[in-house]
Amino acid sequence: MTSTIEEVTPAGSVPAGDRSKGGGLLVLYLALGGLAYSVLQSLVSPALSTIGHDLEATTADVSWIVTAYLLSASVLTPILGRLGDIAGKRRILIGVLAALAAGTLVAALAPSLAVLIAGRVLQGAAGAILPLSIGMIRDELPRERVAPIIGLISAIFGIGAGIGIVAAGPIVEHLSWHWLFWLPLVLVVIALLGAIFGMKESPVRSPGRLDMLGASILSVSLVALLLAISKGQAWGWGAAGTIGLIALGVVGLIGFVLVELRVKEPLIDMKLMKIRGVWATDLVALILGFAMFGTFLLVPTLLLMPEATGYGFGKTVSQAGLFLLPTVVMMVVFGPLAGILNRKFGPKLPLFLGAVFVVAAFALPALAHDRIWHLLASGILTGAGIGFAFAAMSNAIIESVPAAQTGEATGVNTIARTIGSCIGTAVVAAVITSNTTPRGIPTDAAFTNGFWVCAGVAVLAVVAAIALPSAHKRHEQALAAGIEDLPPEPQELHLPHRSHA
Repeated sequence: MTSTIEEVTPAGSVPAGDRSKGGGLLVLYLALGGLAYSVLQSLVSPALSTIGHDLEATTADVSWIVTAYLLSASVLTPILGRLGDIAGKRRILIGVLAALAAGTLVAALAPSLAVLIAGRVLQGAAGAILPLSIGMIRDELPRERVAPIIGLISAIFGIGAGIGIVAAGPIVEHLSWHWLFWLPLVLVVIALLGAIFGMKESPVRSPGRLDMLGASILSVSLVALLLAISKGQAWGWGAAGTIGLIALGVVGLIGFVLVELRVKEPLIDMKLMKIRGVWATDLVALILGFAMFGTFLLVPTLLLMPEATGYGFGKTVSQAGLFLLPTVVMMVVFGPLAGILNRKFGPKLPLFLGAVFVVAAFALPALAHDRIWHLLASGILTGAGIGFAFAAMSNAIIESVPAAQTGEATGVNTIARTIGSCIGTAVVAAVITSNTTPRGIPTDAAFTNGFWVCAGVAVLAVVAAIALPSAHKRHEQALAAGIEDLPPEPQELHLPHRSHA
């Protein structure tokens, strides 16, 4: 598909007055779209058993409601992010929001599991909202507002996931599972109308054609890997199908890299992946995606356990969800705060602090989780850490790549986060089910082990955050890679690390 679009005004050269006009509404519409997408990602998880019972589906079959969403998001995010860079971010955003609205309507009306899964596939296409939104914010808003706004938008994706877990129980108990889709549909429609009538097209584009070969190879690879991870526990990790899919995914990714190094217009420019500010941030995204969904599984499950076990709290689904409210509130507070710190010191400091908070959030309940306050404190630390880190990740990416490649770079970061959440859910579920009583009830040791696993994984995020280059070094590396249209260097607050970092 050859593009006839010519490259237009680079980011930063649009007059400040023009770039700020309508900025508040732009942010509002992008935030609503991102919130709806992230809520829909997690909202169905606590209601899977109810949906399965109503649609007369088995546990294995109903799990496809989550799996289909993740597969669709992982495959389409980099493709649509790249199309946004080529054809215009607003144009692709409108298509993405239309697909999200259609998928949500289909899911709300679904009379069968097959129809519901089809709706979830359409919803997954909206994973591209984050890279498209970040690109539009970078292109349209005054430079001094970019970091805090991106911090807010990025944090909303974590906030929405938390809201989904909190709201699912009351919605299902007082309405029905169909309302899990009707309510977010309102947000999607508002965001779609805002994109159509309240946004102008981004001035920054990267003319070219979509790399169909690379897109096909990447799609097959990601589907194989995520399918193996999602279904590995049910199929058996040693099963031929699981091993075969993992092998296909790994070989496919290697083939994808080789193809991208040779094609003239790659789907993902591998030169970007050599920049330490990019690969270190993607590694943090993978790890913290694991940790976030680890806590969304561990804490509610522990709260739902009967008090008769001696370590459970005997809460209902609705009550358990409410215990995640402090996590959501902290994400709301610390997301924009990360943007402020980024503007003054660069993304390394909030990313490092976020990773440290997440380690503490899991270490505390790993040491003791026999009091409610242990879980509440863990939730507060998790929210602060995820709010800091998610916001800082997006800013670290956009400060390391050219404006015309924002979509593809942030798309890869979004994929890393999605894969991390998928791995985290699978691993934590495996840890819980591997330590059960003869009646199949998870033991206290199962939760202790789960918290320690997440804490250990989060330590790797601290290491990756330290590996992130300083603002000065990041600019040197970006310029060496041929990237010239970067924001000015912020004042850098150096963390303890090797002098050449």
